[in-house]
Amino acid sequence: MDETAWLAADELSAWKGLALMHLQLTATLGRALAADGLSYPDYLVLATLSDHPDGRCRVVELGDELGWEKSRASHHVARMRQRGLVDKQRCPTDHRGAFVVLSDAGRRAIEQAAPGHVAAVRRHFVDLLTPAQLGAIAGVATVVLDHLSSTRD
Repeated sequence: MDETAWLAADELSAWKGLALMHLQLTATLGRALAADGLSYPDYLVLATLSDHPDGRCRVVELGDELGWEKSRASHHVARMRQRGLVDKQRCPTDHRGAFVVLSDAGRRAIEQAAPGHVAAVRRHFVDLLTPAQLGAIAGVATVVLDHLSSTRD
């Protein structure tokens, strides 16, 4: 049996730092969004839908963009639908499929929350880093996300 390749001190420091940073940033940003009646996952769904020209996409596509399993995306969309933030539309070419659609209330919610969310992202992340640090993070994120995307296929 192969021995476990335990993380070296610098590897562990980088990994733990990234994991804790992500958890604490997500919690901080979530608390700020709560003032607008949204959770962090709600915001991610609304932002993803608003990035699509017609404000809609399939649940599977939404899950893929967010890195969520289809069941998690479906359940979250169902909860958001109950709150009027999104709607569902039947797919005209696939009668089993449906689109998640940004509702008028969802569009208003993202438009209200976005300025404060962007300000919080700047205050707690962007403004703390140099352009070189931001570039390094973007480069690392691209490498890891490309790898994860290729392992899902």
